Amino acid sequence: MKMPPFRGSPARLAVELNPVDDVGRPTKKRGVLLRSSGELAEYKKLLEDGRLASLLKNVDALSPKPVKKEEPTPDIIEI
Repeated sequence: MKMPPFRGSPARLAVELNPVDDVGRPTKKRGVLLRSSGELAEYKKLLEDGRLASLLKNVDALSPKPVKKEEPTPDIIEI
């Protein structure tokens, strides 16, 4: 994605990482923007830290489980 100039920094290119669901739709409104290979290395280091996995397991245990929305059935009756 092309990012516009902002506060004195020039326009630049970036990669947006955004997971998708079974159908291929993005699961988040905004993904993680990576502007360089250095930023990717920093994120890799953070994600590989075992403390993050432990923290997120605790968050999962405390958070309510997401409720799946049932797809509405059409009100059309075929005869």
